[in-house]
Amino acid sequence: MHGEYKIPGGKLVVVDLDHQDGVLRNVRVAGDFFLEPDEALAAIDHALEGAPADTDAAGLTARIEAALPPGTTMYGITAEGVAVSVRRALARATDWTDYDWQLIHEPPQSPALHMALDQVLTEEVAAGRRAPTLRVWEWGAPAVIIGSFQSLRNEVDPAGAARHGVTVVRRISGGGAMFVEAENTITYSLSVPASLVSGLSFADSYAYLDDWVLNALGDMGIKAWYQPLNDIASEAGKIGGAAQKRLAAGNGAVLHHVTMAYDIDADKMLDVLRIGKEKMSDKGTRSAGKRVDPLRRQTGLPRAEIIDRMLTSFRTRYGLAQGHLTNEEMARAEELALTKYSNEEWTARVP
Repeated sequence: MHGEYKIPGGKLVVVDLDHQDGVLRNVRVAGDFFLEPDEALAAIDHALEGAPADTDAAGLTARIEAALPPGTTMYGITAEGVAVSVRRALARATDWTDYDWQLIHEPPQSPALHMALDQVLTEEVAAGRRAPTLRVWEWGAPAVIIGSFQSLRNEVDPAGAARHGVTVVRRISGGGAMFVEAENTITYSLSVPASLVSGLSFADSYAYLDDWVLNALGDMGIKAWYQPLNDIASEAGKIGGAAQKRLAAGNGAVLHHVTMAYDIDADKMLDVLRIGKEKMSDKGTRSAGKRVDPLRRQTGLPRAEIIDRMLTSFRTRYGLAQGHLTNEEMARAEELALTKYSNEEWTARVP
């Protein structure tokens, strides 16, 4: 069995092992990390040898940490990262490069249709009818997208939304409300097989699926990092947020979508969103407008060029071919946009 895990902000950890009689055998850890002294690598292998195969990541981490020689220095590798690689090997997890990735980048579409496309494309991946897909959104109207479990009345000021012509839609994933405008926002979705995140905890899967965009931002001179549970941040402030939805149908799939602020009209956002005092105190700031630091200011680049550089970064790492929506996918999405995502019963399902 073979498992790989690129530690967010670190290096690649590779584990090869056998699973015999319910325990780990012939464990070999490798990767492009740095580790001193040399004996530490053999100590890690020895710590994992004979471990029960059902040991969780925390238990494996404890075994490794207990076995490390005094004064061990680890750079780009952690005991937890090795443990995750082991769990991924046992789960027969796949890797980014195992797939022929498709790009969907359509002209502007309505907020309700975007919600529907996320659902339809991820269902198609789960059913095995579509390759893993990266979809870049173009917005046809300003919108507030609330999380699946948020209260509509607590999050949105209806008078403010009407004043600015903002459409309110509810997505299928959890998380918080996002205020978006066509040229001020960069949004993308990943629809991936569940096997890509096999062996990862829910929190680890966020970091894992965000890692490529952190590298892309780094290529543009922005030192960004994953901030648990679902934020992408930099020294200047929050850049964006992610959300996920797991589908169990078929072979399973994960929808992971991210909205990043290119520019932001903070006054308009505050007129539309009801951002509570608890959320402000949690972020350590008095102003909601200061919670997000737009990419326009940090890069000085046009929005389209940032998107192009992101796609180039993804393509260089994993490959990315131009794809398209099938007639069947679009027909299903248009029906869902009308019957579900434009339906007040869905939007106000948590009043």
